[in-house]
Amino acid sequence: MINNQTVSLLGPSNECGVDNNIDDNALLCDPLHHNGAVSPPIYQSSLFTFSSYQQMLNRFRGETKDALYSRVGNPTVRVFEQKIAQLERAEDAIAFSSGMGAISNAILSQVQSGDKIVCIKHVYPDTYRFLKGLCKRFSIKVVFVDGGDLEAIARELVGARLFYLESPNSWMMQQQHLSAIGKLAKAQQVTTIIDNSWASPLFQKPLTQGIDIVLHSASKYISGHSDTVAGVVASSQANIDLITRHVSPYLGAKLSANEAWLLIRGLRTLKLRMKQHQQSGLEIIAKLIDCKQVKRVFHPAVVPSNCDSLLGYGSLFSFELADEIQVETFCNALRIFQLGVSWGGYESLVIPAQAVVDQEAEFNSAKDFGVSSRLIRLYVGLENVQELWRDLQQALMAAQTSRTDAASTDQA
Repeated sequence: MINNQTVSLLGPSNECGVDNNIDDNALLCDPLHHNGAVSPPIYQSSLFTFSSYQQMLNRFRGETKDALYSRVGNPTVRVFEQKIAQLERAEDAIAFSSGMGAISNAILSQVQSGDKIVCIKHVYPDTYRFLKGLCKRFSIKVVFVDGGDLEAIARELVGARLFYLESPNSWMMQQQHLSAIGKLAKAQQVTTIIDNSWASPLFQKPLTQGIDIVLHSASKYISGHSDTVAGVVASSQANIDLITRHVSPYLGAKLSANEAWLLIRGLRTLKLRMKQHQQSGLEIIAKLIDCKQVKRVFHPAVVPSNCDSLLGYGSLFSFELADEIQVETFCNALRIFQLGVSWGGYESLVIPAQAVVDQEAEFNSAKDFGVSSRLIRLYVGLENVQELWRDLQQALMAAQTSRTDAASTDQA
């Protein structure tokens, strides 16, 4: 415990009234499809016809939900949406062609010009840009608050229309107390939205904690193969109807049938993958905590918190390099870990905060929220964990040696 940190070995629990059988049914149990197919067919069709005038009329009147046009609905996509709704204990869900499609549709369905949005600090960078840029253009006020400060949250919720959460949040991996926030928000009649991508639908059930709307970047754990860009929103039927009637048909961010099929495939292995991500992630974290080249690790397993909504741990976290470690040399020395954005697939990834801080962008959340340039965001994939640790070790040693050599040269 060089950094005075310990790892909490949180395991899957049955808190929050979670019925794991529901998860198993959503992940694994499919009715047989055409010709006895065990996987749903890919309905690669832009439109769907009707057998009669009356059938078409009933659909246009909203009396049925028959397939009409793939921009507003597709049978393959619908299978995916129903599975996510079941996993999140929601009444319904709607899928999009990206995580930002889900985020923008969910937010815009709830606010209008003159409204106030409260958002936690260290939110996903493009969510930050959306709130600071596009929402400002429509005269929507946005206030950022420490997600761990319930008193500050209670003050800012007065007069607000929407509270946007991300638990744990980006870079700092800070949790929010979902049940307490849900109660505060309901007392002020404020709608709550949470990005649940970090935990996946298996390791956190925000709707059971009093949150109103949950969304995912399905490109991450849900896909699990780094071959799909997608998003999904799950909530009550009333909230989903607000999206489908007033926002999604006009923004055109609907998910394709082929990508929906890939996501359904990903769901079949989600439980196995998340179990391995948790195990490998905690093993790497435990070693980094005892590593003299690392100042501190940021992950819910090591950051003290009174929050209890997590049912397991994802393998995305950050750590701060010691002063003698060169960030660029460390990154370049890695052989298995790859430099890249996103996460949730097979391959392990790193992204240095310095590159993000230096990013050319009108609104830079890492810079504005004061993220340390010595932070490394690390995602532990599904490779052999011992090989991953050896890769980190040799990169840390190379970066330390490089800094030491440079200092010796300067002195000479």
